Amino acid sequence: MRLGILSDTHVNKRGELWPQVFDAFAGVDAILHAGDVFSPHLIDELAAIAPVTVARGNGDDGTDDPRLRDEWVLEFGGVTVAMLHDFPSPARRGASFVQAQASKRFAGADVLICGHTHIAELHALPGLLWLNPGSPTLPDNKSKRLGTIALVTIAAGVASAELQQLTAAGCARLQLLELQSHAN
Repeated sequence: MRLGILSDTHVNKRGELWPQVFDAFAGVDAILHAGDVFSPHLIDELAAIAPVTVARGNGDDGTDDPRLRDEWVLEFGGVTVAMLHDFPSPARRGASFVQAQASKRFAGADVLICGHTHIAELHALPGLLWLNPGSPTLPDNKSKRLGTIALVTIAAGVASAELQQLTAAGCARLQLLELQSHAN
């Protein structure tokens, strides 16, 4: 099973989101958007590829769509995935702090997906794969340019995640991490 992961698109429709994102997500089983999608229209366009689930971001206030919730806990192939827009980063708050907060809020989660910072990060903590896909359109909170997305692959209770840099020709892998699920 493959999941397409993105966050902080800050656009309203396909013509404003790089075509590389749609190409990279072709064939995924689900798309998870960690907030600041800005428009149900973009959700509809992504849903033409695969079912879409969106964590409500601070820029999505007032958007009424059943595919948006403040946070999600989902199961894919025996792997529990938690998703919300804003959550502390191990790079800024330390692994033990983040792990304790994740354990309190999402007990049993194998993968935690968040956004908000526009900074692509991937961390393997004991029992938890922490992922922020960054932003495909406004990486590092700078001007509009080719940014980042992520892909999560789940097979036999093992989750692996990779950060992808969008390029003029498509995508290039930035980082790959794997984590054995709690179920195994």
